[in-house]
Amino acid sequence: MCANYVPVTATHRLLQYFGVVGGTAQPEEDVFPMGLAPFIRRAASDEPDGEGDLTAGSAANRLLATGIFRFVPDFVANLEWARRTYNARSETVAEKGTFRPVWAAGQRCIIPAEAIYEPNYESGKSVRWRIAKASGLPMGIAGIYTSWKNPEGKEVFGMSMLTVNADDHPFMKRFHAPGHEKRMLVILEPSDFDGWLSCPVSEAREKYCKPWAGEREGVPAPLPLRTKANTSAETQPKAPAKAKTTPVKKPKPPAPPASLNGELF
Repeated sequence: MCANYVPVTATHRLLQYFGVVGGTAQPEEDVFPMGLAPFIRRAASDEPDGEGDLTAGSAANRLLATGIFRFVPDFVANLEWARRTYNARSETVAEKGTFRPVWAAGQRCIIPAEAIYEPNYESGKSVRWRIAKASGLPMGIAGIYTSWKNPEGKEVFGMSMLTVNADDHPFMKRFHAPGHEKRMLVILEPSDFDGWLSCPVSEAREKYCKPWAGEREGVPAPLPLRTKANTSAETQPKAPAKAKTTPVKKPKPPAPPASLNGELF
């Protein structure tokens, strides 16, 4: 399961590799569940070119949108099962109640990623690794999406990445806890982007939900340690000792001037 990744946000990379116009000049930041990130969906029949949500200049029928990296957000269900809906098993996506309606409706999407993170246990403990294509090109991850009304009444999207078994994959089987099933994300070839978005539901899983055979590179990338301020009495700086002072005698007031016999100057 992938719970953390680096989205593609650079305008030139979204246009060059995904054929959509949009993005930002800001550097990519890691996205965790409930974070916002771009995804690409197919234009509906009532969204003609240049109107609605269709991004002018994008490849035919591709829309760039922003979604929550979790299919069921907190404001819909803040429960344990909902917190894990950032991934969906391709083998059961058509049967599981949470995902079945959108799968049947063909609400498939592409989630652009520069890299993903997975836990590696080869050292005896969980170490986060950064995984990317060896070519340096971004990944188009197969996903599904839905829409919700947030507490303010605004429509927002939620998305989930599809996974397949990786028990026999030469590289991805190195990740996840020992004794657990190995899983990997479904990575699409660029030539399959439009087919994934538009093919009949009956063909989507068999044709596209397969382990990607391309070359990957991975390096350890632990999260930065968070230091917590220690407030124990032993670590608190001691107040400086008070300096000893000698009392200073107050000067006596000057004697009153001699009488001027009622004259002032």
